[in-house]
Amino acid sequence: MAEKTEAPAPNLILGDADGGRLAENIMHFGRVLRAAGLPVGPGKVLDAIDAVATVGVDSRKDFYWTLHAVFVNKRDQRLVFDQAFHFFWRNPNLLERMMGMMLPTMRGEEAEEDRPEMAARVAEALAGRNEDDGAQAQEDEEDELEFDAALSVSAQEVLAEKDFEKMTTAELEQARLAIKRMRLPIKPVKTRRFRADPNGRRADLRATLRASARQGGDMIHLKRRSRKREHPPLVVLCDISGSMDRYARMILHFLHALTNDRDRVHSFLFGTRLTNITRYLRARDPDQAIDKVAASVEDWAGGTRIGETLHRFNADWSRRVLSQGPVVLLITDGLDRDGAVGLETEMERLHKSCRRLIWLNPLLRYDGYAPKTAGARAMIPHVDEFRPVHNLDSLAKLAETLSASEVAAKAEMTKWRALAA
Repeated sequence: MAEKTEAPAPNLILGDADGGRLAENIMHFGRVLRAAGLPVGPGKVLDAIDAVATVGVDSRKDFYWTLHAVFVNKRDQRLVFDQAFHFFWRNPNLLERMMGMMLPTMRGEEAEEDRPEMAARVAEALAGRNEDDGAQAQEDEEDELEFDAALSVSAQEVLAEKDFEKMTTAELEQARLAIKRMRLPIKPVKTRRFRADPNGRRADLRATLRASARQGGDMIHLKRRSRKREHPPLVVLCDISGSMDRYARMILHFLHALTNDRDRVHSFLFGTRLTNITRYLRARDPDQAIDKVAASVEDWAGGTRIGETLHRFNADWSRRVLSQGPVVLLITDGLDRDGAVGLETEMERLHKSCRRLIWLNPLLRYDGYAPKTAGARAMIPHVDEFRPVHNLDSLAKLAETLSASEVAAKAEMTKWRALAA
């Protein structure tokens, strides 16, 4: 007689019966994370439900790290997950009632003064505000500014000083529109070519003889010339690793504005490999240009191999784009997964091949930052400028940096090299 097999018991914890709604709440939590900017899809939600069913919910700590292991796969996602977790699962009696979970979808009342500060994207995702609510909030803010203008700051100034990482979706869209209007007036430099100039310091003998021949040689009027001045080429190398993800996306819009504003702009992205995106950014429509860039880049938000990618640039592209004394913008946080192997040699070669090498680092937004990592220490001796790039204000000041005196820049770099030593 065949043995009788029992059907598996329903998982009451995850909501297979009427006893609980934990699976449903995990699904809603995944939606909150996706709205806050994390790449959470249905597959990850199912994996999270299976993981919680396997580990159990005996402690809040285990429950936290179980969901963390599933939903978080990058360093910059930790803060968003942590704040979203503590605000979503904020019921103080959560563990006692986990078997019969009936948590609301984040609409519970809470005293405003007891609510800790959270990231703007998390707040926006949890509140579920629509565009009408945002417009009404903006109108309320404008009314408040008009009421006490002496002690307030305009919305444009607040947006200009706000970190890209802390911006909401609506603020990011406003920042993109502001970047689209930006211009980078690099100071023209003298070239080897000459142009006719009646006040020039050099005599143009060829032009003088031609003018005399046209008049029969009776009179000779001395022609003069001076050196032509042109904007130097601009070469941009931008890091697209995971730690630079949010900043790189905004800088792409900045590069698109530069490419469509002036000639001889060459743009490259690097993570674990080097990608030339110059021709894609020449599209007039920024959305179309960004879509083409996204389709061509295979290592977005991965690791960073700065030394290797700079070696590929110096070997394959330096003679093509560095032949006319360009200004080079190197945009990276200096975190190299290869431990800066070969980085100092490649930085030295790049520095000697360009007119000016400017390192833009978003970590400079921290007052206590010092270039102590292996990558930063290898790079800092070979740059002419070291500037932050984390908000609209830093991008606007980049023009001032390019037009500033090189004497002041050298004094500033002496301080940074001393900190790196």
